[in-house]
Amino acid sequence: MSILIIAEKPSVARSLCTVIGAKTTKKGYIEGNGYIVSWCVGHLVGLKYPDDYLNGWHEKWSFSQLPMIPKNWLFKVTESTKEQYEVLKNLVRRDDVTEIICATDADREGECIFRYVYNMIGFSKPVKRLWVSSLEESAIRKAMRNMKPMSDYDNLFLAGFSRAKADWLVGMNGSRLFSCRYRDRLNIGRVQTPTLAMIVQRDFDVKNFVKQKYFTVDLDCGDFTLISARIDDENIADNLVNLCNGNTAKITSVKREIKTVNPPKLYDSTTLQRDANKIYGYTAQQTLDCVQSLYEAKNVTYPRTDSQYLSDDMEQTALDVISIIGRVFQFGSVANPDISRCINNSKVTGHHAIIPTVNIQTADFVNMPTSEKNILTLIANRLLCVSASAHKYESVKISADCNSTEFTANGKTVLENGWKNYALKSAENDEVKPIPTVAEGQTFTAHAGKSEHFTSPPKPFTEDTLLSAMEHAGQENYDENSEKKGLGTPATRAGTIEGLVKKGYAERKGKQIVATEKGVNLIAVVPDEVKSASLTSDWEMKLQQVEHGEYSADTFMAEIEDFIRTLCSKYGSADSSVSFGNNSAPIGKCPKCQNDVVKGKYGYYCKGRCGMNVAKVYGIELSETQIKGLLSGKSTSYTANGKKNTVLPEVFENNYNGRTYYQWKTERK
Repeated sequence: MSILIIAEKPSVARSLCTVIGAKTTKKGYIEGNGYIVSWCVGHLVGLKYPDDYLNGWHEKWSFSQLPMIPKNWLFKVTESTKEQYEVLKNLVRRDDVTEIICATDADREGECIFRYVYNMIGFSKPVKRLWVSSLEESAIRKAMRNMKPMSDYDNLFLAGFSRAKADWLVGMNGSRLFSCRYRDRLNIGRVQTPTLAMIVQRDFDVKNFVKQKYFTVDLDCGDFTLISARIDDENIADNLVNLCNGNTAKITSVKREIKTVNPPKLYDSTTLQRDANKIYGYTAQQTLDCVQSLYEAKNVTYPRTDSQYLSDDMEQTALDVISIIGRVFQFGSVANPDISRCINNSKVTGHHAIIPTVNIQTADFVNMPTSEKNILTLIANRLLCVSASAHKYESVKISADCNSTEFTANGKTVLENGWKNYALKSAENDEVKPIPTVAEGQTFTAHAGKSEHFTSPPKPFTEDTLLSAMEHAGQENYDENSEKKGLGTPATRAGTIEGLVKKGYAERKGKQIVATEKGVNLIAVVPDEVKSASLTSDWEMKLQQVEHGEYSADTFMAEIEDFIRTLCSKYGSADSSVSFGNNSAPIGKCPKCQNDVVKGKYGYYCKGRCGMNVAKVYGIELSETQIKGLLSGKSTSYTANGKKNTVLPEVFENNYNGRTYYQWKTERK
C-alpha cells in the first residue's frame, strides 16, 4: 500500500522526499519507502472561459449575451501541463494508493490548485492536509505529525473558489459589457481596475497640483534657529522681519520629553516588497520571485503571508536564527535579543511572518544571485532589528516670543540608538538635530530673516507606495491593527501590477509607476461601481470571513451575481458620446492629405485614411521620434542588413497586389 503526496512544485516535492525517504525517480513523480510524491506545476486545472461553454457565449461579443452567470461552473485541464495532469490522474487511480496527502502551498490558491485537480479526477479517497511554513526537515517532520483531515480546510477552499468565481464574473462580464458599450476591446478586473483608478487619480493630482508660495520668518539665535508659523502674505512676512530684527526674543517655554521608538515589525509579503522596492528598486514581482526561490532553497519561511508576527512555539527557533545571523552577516550581534514584541498567536492564522531559517548557516552565498542575496539580507536584518532594544531620544520643543509673535524650534538628542544601530539604509535613519540647553526666561538678540517655501505636490506612485495603497484600499486613515481589507492579497498584488503593465494600462518610469493614455481613457469611461476601491476591499474582507467560517460563501456569491446583473442592466447599451482609444494628441500632419497623424491601437496612422504608411519603411517600424522628425521635414535613418539607409521627408506612390499606398522615399544602400 502507498500514500500519494501531491505538492505544488517539483522543488517542494524533492524537499518532502528527503524527509520521507522516497528516492526512485519516475516520469512525473518520485517513489519509495511506501510513498509516491508528485506535483501540480501550478494550475493544472482552471475555470473554463466563456468561449468554452458553447451556449452562445463563444459568439461575437454582444449585449444579448450578458449577464454571463454559469449555472454549473465548468473546469478544464490546462493544455500546456496536460501531461502532468495525466500523471496525477493515473497515480490517484492506482489500486495501491490508499491515502492522499495534499502538500500544495498552504494558502487559498494552493488549496484550489489541489482540489480542482482532485475533483476533476473524480475520486474520493481519504485526504489529509500537510501545512508547512518552512521546508526545513524539522518543520516538515513536525507538520507530518500534525496533519488534519482535508475537511478542516473546507472554508479555505470555499474562500479561494469564491474569489476565482468573483474574478471570473466581474472580469468576463465587465470586459464584454464595456467593450460593447464603447466599441473597443477593454479589459476589466475586480482588483485590477480599482488599482488602475488609484494610479490615474494620483497622476491627475500630481499633474494638476498648483504649488503655493508661503514664507516663514527665522530668528538666528546663534546655535539654533527659531521659526515663525506659515505666512502666506509676503508683505506681512517682510514687516515682521523689520519688527523683529535686532529685537529681543524671550524663551517662554521649554518642553522636554523622553520618547521611545520600538523596533519595526517582522516582514509580511507586502512590507518586504515595499522595502525591496524602496532600497533596491525591485518590482513586487521580482521580490516575490526571489523570496519564493529562497523558500524553495530552505533559506526562509513561507513567503505569501500577511502576518508580521510569530507564534509562541517559534520563539526558540527565532532566537537560534538570530544567533546565526550574527555570525553569517556583517550586522553585528545583539547582546540580549528579545523577540517578545513579535510573538502573538492571535495574529498568526495561516502563516507567521517571514524569517530566515537555520539553513542560512550553510547557504551558498558565493553562487547565490545578487537579488536573492539582497532579499535574504533584508529579511535577516529585520529579524535582528526586531530583537534589539528600543530607540530612545529626548525631544525638545522651544517656544519664544518676539514682538508679540510666537516662534518655535524643535530638536532631539539620541539617548539610546537601540535597533537603529543595525537598520539598513532607509527613511528610518533620519537626521538628528540637537538643540543646546536653554532655559525659560532666557533672552537672545534676534537676527531676523525671511525664508521662501512652496507647498509640496503629491508624488507619483512607486511600487512601494502603490503596494501600500492597495493594502489600505486607498484609505488615508487606516488602522494597522484592524482586520485587513485591501485590494487583493499579499499573494496577488504583484501579479495585479504586472498585469496592468503587460496590458498597457500602466508603465514604469524609473521607480515610478504611472498610467498610460490607454489606462486614463479606461478609467474615464468606466463607472464608479467598477473602479471603487472601497467596494473591492469590502469583498476581500468578506472573503477573509468566508475563510474563517464567519460568512457564507453562498451569500457572498449571491451578492456578486446581483452586482453583475445590476451592472449589465444599467450599462447594457452603446454610448456614442465616447470615442474610446482615438483621443491621442496628433504628432503632426500627414504629408499626403494634411490630416492629423495619431497613435492608435496598432501604431501611428493618418486619420484621413489616405493610404499613407507613416509608421514603416520597407517593413521597418519607425519610432515616434523618427515619425515626428519626418513630419516636420527632417530626414532620418535606419540600419538593415548591416547597411545604413536614409529616409527622406518626401512621399512616393507605390502599387502592390493591386493596392495603391504611399510611403517615405528612401535612399537605400
